[in-house]
Amino acid sequence: MFGTDRNELRQMFYTVWEKLQAGAPLTPLEDLIGGVLGEHPEYRALLENPEARDRDYTPEQGETNPFLHMAMHIAIREQLGTDRPAGIREAHQRLVRRLDSAHDAEHAMLECLGEALWQAQRSGLPPDEAAYLECVQRWAG
Repeated sequence: MFGTDRNELRQMFYTVWEKLQAGAPLTPLEDLIGGVLGEHPEYRALLENPEARDRDYTPEQGETNPFLHMAMHIAIREQLGTDRPAGIREAHQRLVRRLDSAHDAEHAMLECLGEALWQAQRSGLPPDEAAYLECVQRWAG
């Protein structure tokens, strides 16, 4: 997306939020991030609290990591833009028709992407694009 440093990645969300509030022009990447921020009003309080940037969000505490959630939306949108893995765009379109919502389709895809990333982390291998695509296709019906 735009780096590997956790603080750098999180700061990008704060920078885009500040620009949106000020009506400042956005780069294409910032516009993509802004679209995700606009679809997640539940994270606005977080974006107005810079101290939240450094916080750890763990499943053990029953929390969803909002930064990871939004970053995964961005990753999915980048996948759709490049159709990688090949066929993901068509599977997404079927999923949108099935769920009647592009955002809900992305949330279903988040489940598959999360599983693919978890498996990659466990195995020490790159994510299995074929397994990821197959998962999305199953959701799409």
